[in-house]
Amino acid sequence: MSSGTENIVSNIKSEAQIKADKILQEAEVKVDSILENGNKKAEAEKNNILDDAKKQSDMRYQQIISEAKMNSRRLELEAREEVIETAFNKANDELKNIASSSDTKYVSSLNKMIKEAATEIGGGNLIVQVKEEDKTKISSKLSSIANEIKSELNKDTNLEIGEAIETIGGAILKTKNGEIVVNNTIEARMIRYKKALRSEVAQILFN
Repeated sequence: MSSGTENIVSNIKSEAQIKADKILQEAEVKVDSILENGNKKAEAEKNNILDDAKKQSDMRYQQIISEAKMNSRRLELEAREEVIETAFNKANDELKNIASSSDTKYVSSLNKMIKEAATEIGGGNLIVQVKEEDKTKISSKLSSIANEIKSELNKDTNLEIGEAIETIGGAILKTKNGEIVVNNTIEARMIRYKKALRSEVAQILFN
């Protein structure tokens, strides 16, 4: 091979080597850039996943805490309700015992309940209904109660014992034609005043 030919071949090889090196360098730069971008995206994705997981974890934590507080409050209210009901049941039992005896306080209260109901009706000719064993406790008092009502309302009033009723104590009063009825038994009074009494009982028990 002549020296001229050798120079041409040498120049071609040299240029090819330079181009090859340049391509390799450019390829390496691109690879590095791709890897760097890939790493950044992977890191960002990882952080997003971690952030989402933390948010979900925090939300679940708050949900659990909220449910626990609600359950705790519910159990507390149920416990208080049970204590209050127990107190009412005990009071009811005591009232039964008192009303089944000849206790003077009960007889006095019974007379007051009769007068209260008769006054609410407005006096007049009224039927008084009590339990069988209470009839003898009030029979001698009805005329004086009627006179008190007459004096207070300025209206003639007559109280007559009617049929016996099933009750713990107290009385039901009604007009002779039955158009007006006032239930002033112990059970009816407990129902009427229970809401207010519950508040008082709760204050006594829990304050």
